[in-house]
Amino acid sequence: FCLFAFSRGSNRSCSRWSTPQPQQLGILCLFYFKKNLLVLLGIRATCSEIILKQEVLKDGFHRDLLIRVKFGEGIEDLQTCRVLIRQYIPTGLFVDPYELASLREKNITEAVMVSENFNIEAPDYLSKESEVLIYARQDPQCTDCFQAFLPVHYRYHRPHCNDEETFIVVNNPDLLMYCDQEFPVLKCWTQSEMTAPCALNSQDICQWNNMKYKSVYKNVTLLVPVGLTIHTSLVCSVTLLVTVLCSALILVAVFTYGHFSL
Repeated sequence: FCLFAFSRGSNRSCSRWSTPQPQQLGILCLFYFKKNLLVLLGIRATCSEIILKQEVLKDGFHRDLLIRVKFGEGIEDLQTCRVLIRQYIPTGLFVDPYELASLREKNITEAVMVSENFNIEAPDYLSKESEVLIYARQDPQCTDCFQAFLPVHYRYHRPHCNDEETFIVVNNPDLLMYCDQEFPVLKCWTQSEMTAPCALNSQDICQWNNMKYKSVYKNVTLLVPVGLTIHTSLVCSVTLLVTVLCSALILVAVFTYGHFSL
């Protein structure tokens, strides 16, 4: 080891220590290891993981998408924080904006459509991916948890040659967070920033942090029943027959019970 001592003037001197003994080196290495281990453990405790779980409730063509977010012990007071979910809806699903408006009036969810020129009647192969913003609410059963709710519906899919089912993959959403004060978790897991309204009915714009998180499931996969192409002729024939029969019955009822005057 070489120790450089700087005097008040410009002279420098170098004096050599005696060669350290193995016991001294062991003590120094142990001290250095323990010090860095404590630092690493402190960082790990401060930067506790954010866990996101996305699941689909109900059966049939009308489902509910439920998103739960759990923060670790790094945030002492979540009352000053807001959580925003940016969910991308694949082409095989759609969200009804009129239904969302009704649910907002009933205070069931705080979700709003971002995509414009959205057609809920379009089939899967003619639709585009859409985007929804959901302002999550704190879970009353969990002090450090948030949850968001979104109703989704299946679109019509093309008939297949062999398979009677097709898959819809719902990717994990973007997790956005805004706090009135700084928390270590914001510095640990912030990936980027974006602007969005501070609240559902607010005109104020906030700078949200796009957070990195650990997902319980990689993606959510839904099975959708579809028709078979070999049944096309049968379905068309039965549909035409039922249409003609119903039209004939309506005409008979009109001429039988209707009153006509010139």
